[in-house]
Amino acid sequence: MRILVLTQVLPYPLDAGPKLRAYYVLRRLAAHHEVLLVSFTRAEDAPAAVAHLQQFCAGVYTAPMIRSLHHDVRAVIAALTQHAPVLIARDRRTAMHKLIASVMAEHAPIDAVHADQTSMVQYALFAAAQQSPTPRLVLDAHNALHQVFRRLAEPPGHPLRRRLWAWEADRMEAYERRTYAQFNEVIFVTATDRARFALPAARVIPICVEPAAAVAPAASAPPQVLFVGTLFWPPNAEGVTWFIREVWPLVRARCADARLLVVGKRPPAALMQLAAITPGVEMPGYVENLTNLIAQSAVFVVPLHAGGGMRVKIVDAWSWGLPVVATTIGAEGLDYIAGEHLLIADDADAFAAATARLLADPVLADRLRRAGRQLVDAAYDWRRVYPAWDAIYPPTLPISPAYAKLRTLCN
Repeated sequence: MRILVLTQVLPYPLDAGPKLRAYYVLRRLAAHHEVLLVSFTRAEDAPAAVAHLQQFCAGVYTAPMIRSLHHDVRAVIAALTQHAPVLIARDRRTAMHKLIASVMAEHAPIDAVHADQTSMVQYALFAAAQQSPTPRLVLDAHNALHQVFRRLAEPPGHPLRRRLWAWEADRMEAYERRTYAQFNEVIFVTATDRARFALPAARVIPICVEPAAAVAPAASAPPQVLFVGTLFWPPNAEGVTWFIREVWPLVRARCADARLLVVGKRPPAALMQLAAITPGVEMPGYVENLTNLIAQSAVFVVPLHAGGGMRVKIVDAWSWGLPVVATTIGAEGLDYIAGEHLLIADDADAFAAATARLLADPVLADRLRRAGRQLVDAAYDWRRVYPAWDAIYPPTLPISPAYAKLRTLCN
């Protein structure tokens, strides 16, 4: 099949959950099909990343995603007048529409259009309208995005901010229900998110990774706690803020020389200021190679109270060989047994106690390391799990007479 894949982020390097998902799906599809990747790029995306993707994609085409206050204001106005989510209006770019039209004209006919995440739904529907017969439409939704905003509106906080999150959640849910029904296949990463939608053809395929060699702990590792995640994503920023304010002083009371390392892109200014005045906390920003930091760390924490889908950062931590402490929401979507694969704690006292316990108990920490890694190998290795995509894109699929005629005319 000739598949047009649309992604909101360039799926390489593998430094975020959405990138991991898209990358290994691309790898699976490209093993059996002709894959054309169309993606937004940011200023930090290097030509080497595009070159890497070109090794297994038949073509890689990009359009810049440039953020600005002016565009954001226009997106809010458009959302208000068109009854659309701000997030969708914010990602609307004429350059992407033009690029998709050009790629489809050059490579017609396209057998399937594969949208990665809800943000690319608008472009998949646009692509489908460019061709007759209409290509098959597939959405890898990842999660129920409206649920992320719904949860951000729940915790105590500024009333206006909570109302805005709730308003966006309502619009996003309406948008998801309206547009998902137009796809031939919709894939979620958890059964919980699939159950939020009455879609007969919906499937569940979890986010998977390629398990790396576990990082050996440093011989004299200090009592270091590690968090890794994109810090401009509100659930991560709010979760880390809660951990530093409410949990970390309790951890330090039990382990006075403990250190907290918060790694991730573009942390909010308020979070950076909080880290700067909190003893034992360091925030180095984005770190390309985490090997040394992992080796020096004793515990990986996922203190989230909002989110959707599944937490790939925990799968990564298990793969690296780190014991994990997470909230229930932080570990949502994973097939785990609490106390066997990781420790679960939802309030500050319990989270601090679990973190300090792992810092002080190497036997427990080692048991969790081993169990977590075994679970990754069994349930989250893309080479084992992603043959499930063959049910959506069969390696050998007879095409219709209309497609056969169209291919003859175009090729």
